[in-house]
Formats: sequence, C-alpha cells, structure tokens
Amino acid sequence: MTSGGLFISFEGIDGSGKSTQVALLAKHLRDEGRDVILTREPGGSPGAEEIRALVLQGDPDRWSAETEILLFTAARRDHLERVIRPALDAGKIVICDRFADSTRMYQGMSRGDLRETVDRLHTLMIGVEPDLTILIDMDPARGLSRAKGRQGTEERFEDFGARLQEKMRAGFLALARDFPDRFRVIDGDREIEDVAADIRCAVAAFR
Repeated sequence: MTSGGLFISFEGIDGSGKSTQVALLAKHLRDEGRDVILTREPGGSPGAEEIRALVLQGDPDRWSAETEILLFTAARRDHLERVIRPALDAGKIVICDRFADSTRMYQGMSRGDLRETVDRLHTLMIGVEPDLTILIDMDPARGLSRAKGRQGTEERFEDFGARLQEKMRAGFLALARDFPDRFRVIDGDREIEDVAADIRCAVAAFR
C-alpha cells in the first residue's frame, strides 16, 4: 500500500481502451477537486520516455524478452523516482496507464518463462504496487483490431499478433484472481461511457 496519496494503474491488452478511460477518470476526479497526476508506462519521465521509443518502435524481434525486462525496469525506476513517489508523498492521486503488471505479462509470461526474473527485479528496484488496478477486459481479436486501426508508430507489440494478445488476456485475468484486493475487472466491450461509469464506481468504492 502506498503512503500519502492514491496510486491507480490501468491494465489490459492492446486496444482495450485504457488510454481513453484513464483520461476520463482523471477528468472526473479533477472535476471533484482532486489533485491528479496522469502518467503512463513505459514513459512518464523524460528519461523513461526515451526508453519508451526504444521498446515500442521497430521490428518485433528488436529486443529479447530478457533485454526488454531490463529496459522496462530502468524506465520504471526513473518514473518512480521523478514522478510517482513525489506525487504520492504530496498526497496526490497518480493514475498510470500500465505499470509492472504489464511487464509481468509481456516479458514475464507471454514471451517466455521469465515471471520470476520480473518479480525479483521489481522487488529489488521498484518495491511499489498500485493501491488499485483497473483491468479492462476485452476480446483479444477485437482489441487487436482496434489497436492496429490506430496506425501509429508504437505498434511493436501489436505486431506479435493475436496469439500474444490471447496469452496476455488470460494472464491478466489470472493476476486479477491472484490479487483480488488490488484488482477490479471491468468489461471493456461496451460503450465508452458505460465502461467509465463502472470505473468511477470501482474507484469510489475503493476510496
């Protein structure tokens, strides 16, 4: 449990609508008068954003899963030091689009049996979990179609295809079962406002 503020992360497969819902929740809480820091991973700090460009662009085989774990951990440590921890210590609400659970899935399980490595590095270098994690659940095929439809430059993981997305979904749902006190699973295959309403309820109940 973090001290001072409230740390909320959003997780889910690519194309599940996380970024849209992160922005809507941040606006809702700010309208309530709360001091909100909206951030993302990989990224969130200048150094971490540079690493983001390295890991999200280029050929799918650009990095091994082991190298990616080190890159993501380095980005997360900088993000934690420069953005997340100071905001929480100041009593703010931090909303993060992805955090360590994504590394546990993408590098730790879905591309190899490296979950133990991810968790050991996390304990050693990060040592922080969100207070609340919103998992937006989505059919993998529909999510991948949405993600590819964005036609952006950061599509390296989408390029691994549907099989990775299916593994990711199963892995995220398993995490939610393992950590029920922290996770809230939201059906993302609905209208945006319906999803947002359920997320607001989940956050209000947690607070």
